[in-house]
Amino acid sequence: MKPSVQFQLTLLALAITSVSSYSLAADTSEKTEINLEDQLDTLVVKGQTYRNTATKTQLDPEETPQAISVIEKEALQQRGTETVAEAVRYTPGINTELRGGAVTRLDFFNIRGFENDKAYYDGLQLLYNDWNLQPQIDMAAVEQVEVFKGPTSTLYGAMPPGGMVNLISKAPQSESQHSVELTLGSDNKRETQIDSTGAINDTMNYRVVGLFRQKDGQAVTSEEERIMIAPSIDWKISDNTMLNLNMYYQKDPSMGVYSTLPSKGTVYSGINGKLSSDSYAGDTNWETYDRDVLLLGYKLDHNINNTWRFLQNARFTTAKAYQENTYSSSLDSDERTLNRRAYLTDEKSEGINIDNQFSGLFDVGNAELNILVGVDYLKLKSDVIYEDAVAPSIDLYNPDHKQIIRDNIDFAGSGYSSDFTIDKEQTGLYLQDQIRLDQWVFIAGGRYDQFKSTETGVKYGAATNTKVDQSQFSGRAGALYEFENGVAPFVSYAQSFEPITGSDRNGKTFDTSTADQWEAGLKYKQRNTTASATAFEITKRNVLTRDPDSSDYSQKVQVGEMRSRGIELELQHAMTPDITVKAAYTLQDVEVTKDNSGIEGNTPVWVPEKQFNTWLTYAPTEGKWVGASFGTGVRYVGQMQLDAANSNTVPSFTLVDLSIGYDLSALSPQWQGASVTFAMSNVFDETYYSCYDASNCWFGDERAYEISARYEF
Repeated sequence: MKPSVQFQLTLLALAITSVSSYSLAADTSEKTEINLEDQLDTLVVKGQTYRNTATKTQLDPEETPQAISVIEKEALQQRGTETVAEAVRYTPGINTELRGGAVTRLDFFNIRGFENDKAYYDGLQLLYNDWNLQPQIDMAAVEQVEVFKGPTSTLYGAMPPGGMVNLISKAPQSESQHSVELTLGSDNKRETQIDSTGAINDTMNYRVVGLFRQKDGQAVTSEEERIMIAPSIDWKISDNTMLNLNMYYQKDPSMGVYSTLPSKGTVYSGINGKLSSDSYAGDTNWETYDRDVLLLGYKLDHNINNTWRFLQNARFTTAKAYQENTYSSSLDSDERTLNRRAYLTDEKSEGINIDNQFSGLFDVGNAELNILVGVDYLKLKSDVIYEDAVAPSIDLYNPDHKQIIRDNIDFAGSGYSSDFTIDKEQTGLYLQDQIRLDQWVFIAGGRYDQFKSTETGVKYGAATNTKVDQSQFSGRAGALYEFENGVAPFVSYAQSFEPITGSDRNGKTFDTSTADQWEAGLKYKQRNTTASATAFEITKRNVLTRDPDSSDYSQKVQVGEMRSRGIELELQHAMTPDITVKAAYTLQDVEVTKDNSGIEGNTPVWVPEKQFNTWLTYAPTEGKWVGASFGTGVRYVGQMQLDAANSNTVPSFTLVDLSIGYDLSALSPQWQGASVTFAMSNVFDETYYSCYDASNCWFGDERAYEISARYEF
């Protein structure tokens, strides 16, 4: 424990919050040496400045009185993950099957029944303009993924109440390590990855991660292409100060399709039968998505003295995306003629994130206290041009994907022309106290946020000048007790908020939507086993719903409410030195508890009542199969509602995944560092679906496979 320090905590906290700088925990990763018997006991990413997403401190997930799941580098590599959705699909409480296999340009998932399109990278939000320009981080640049369940606003500000996903980047190492990986796969996939790290001199380490990928999309005629490079440097300025400089650049010349299909012909067999899972309702003459994203950042870690530490993280984001696409306006009675509109978006964004943390670790009597005081700030400015016009209809069962003639598109008379600017700004001040007292861990925190947003210009043919200026306090408290046998019961309470734009028919602006969660559970950790069982209930208030006193269905009032309650089970167990099993189960009941639109008592879309998944790994440590590794997984997602009215359901599905790897050095020392991996998802090519409503459905991922050759030196 730290030496005892005598002072008034309240006065100290007030003094620190007056400091005008910005910081955030630096998530530097350092692979630790582990013994086989301890492989389940140690986080793969754990460095001097690494911090837990759920606390922004160095408290381990097993000691944190709130649910958090960690997906480590080995699992990401073994399963051949490319996207956030693929990375978290074996995590309890998350449904990633929202927009099917053909849509890959956005990270979008559902956590504990609430939709979320906000991902974090090294603890800072990836700035999304809520249109079509969302920065994505490729899994090639990610060391570890952390999923923080439940409301997270006390540390991160405006967020949906289900939770958040934080991607931990690959960071510079002092030991020289280099790798080249070549991958070929289904859909003409061709990919090259490089990863190089080591010491520049006694005070500097570097890392460079790069990727080039090309492949066909799931929908016919579609293609995907990505170029990514992510260099970073750690500079040890002094014994007490470390500076990390980092960049992430990604160019996506093409990212598949975004169009949908009707439920008749996909989920349900219409009068014309069913469509193929690679069906496409768009037009190759009007199908473009070209995105550029550049992130420039730094992390500063400074030990002020033996008690206090200062961490600062800042990031500048610049991004642009140009899109040409179609969407369906109606399906004719013949159930095959889809009427369409063509649209384009031209979007540019610039923004900054910056966040200050002062962390103090000291003793007060028998208690060890970790005080965290932070000020964070984000700002985003995004310019959006949108045009929309009538396009030729398409026969879904005999499609002509080259009907649109560019010069014939009449945007001028559509009435949908838009050219507007979005400005967002959030400032948050937060305080957290983490206390260790014998075998107890207590956490309590609070945060005050000021959120401002404006939209100015022309939107859908009319002038717009909407403003949001909302402030909110959110709090959190939790307690956990660690028994000697590894069992740790916990209980927590947490709040979250989301700003709401717009106003009612009387001109009254909407209030902030708020949510709170009660959560209780057990965590267990011993040498070969980690496990958790969690029960939760989340209530979200001030949800927009239709105004019953207005004939205009677009008019809203703020009386809606949603409730989500459920149970999550998670297990990781080394059955033998060769065999490890991971399993997760989710049971949830999500319901609209207040509404004026006739959907009170209904379940929202994209919310399965039950989910189960398991992954079994076999890596022989002796015998003729030494060097090989075998993995197989099963994912079950229960039925979901077709639409908000709960008029019908989307069937449940079960998918099987497979992975086989081999370390070639087991054949000969001359092959040291060489390995091959074969991975396949949806082995039995099951056809499955997701839907937003009867007019907008997607096919799930088809069977996909890849074989990778990797050389480390």
